[in-house]
Amino acid sequence: MSNLAFMQTLQPTKFIDADHPAIRQFVDETVAGVIDARVQATRLYYRVRDEIRYEPYRISFDPEAMRASATLKRGDGFCVAKSVLLAAAARAAGIPARLGFADVRNHLATDKLLDALGTDIFAWHGYTDLYLDGQWVKATPAFNLSLCEKFGVKPLEFDGTADSIFHPYDIHGNRHMEYVKDHGTYDDLPLELLVSEYQAFYPKWTASLEGDFGEDAASERSQSDSA
Repeated sequence: MSNLAFMQTLQPTKFIDADHPAIRQFVDETVAGVIDARVQATRLYYRVRDEIRYEPYRISFDPEAMRASATLKRGDGFCVAKSVLLAAAARAAGIPARLGFADVRNHLATDKLLDALGTDIFAWHGYTDLYLDGQWVKATPAFNLSLCEKFGVKPLEFDGTADSIFHPYDIHGNRHMEYVKDHGTYDDLPLELLVSEYQAFYPKWTASLEGDFGEDAASERSQSDSA
């Protein structure tokens, strides 16, 4: 990677608005007094993972809604939105960051979501690529802790030294996610490409579903446990 390309992973962009006052305040509150970049990154990861609720039932592809600052204000988002927020927070802290995308086969999603998508493959699943200690490390802040508990899934941990991408197994050792295809990394959210890919991959899907994803997950697990 050239120096210019590397520097771009530190700059604010249209969607990774790392210079937004709310993003800077979020970072200041999270890493105040912390010098080590790896520790900063892990603290930011856990705040985004657990304080921003994962919600794939209501996805807006309006450009304003996809900005990192909008996700922070809203307090929820799907995997891509949360990855954009983590990238913005990292850049605001001086940590090079970019967005990564991959298709994954997800064995633990609600029936409502799977029916809407028409498949158990989650196309262009988002994660954040962080440059720490001389290497790029993948981090996926999508599933918040309380949601993992409802699904019976081990929360995805991140220590800044190794890739943390997918949940391969649930707490019982059952297969949860499988890596299918990598789509590479981007310095900013390729929103038009993302929408185009989603429309092609999910011809029957609408971006807004009734209900609450976490509540549905808890209900389905309860029914499964009592069966």
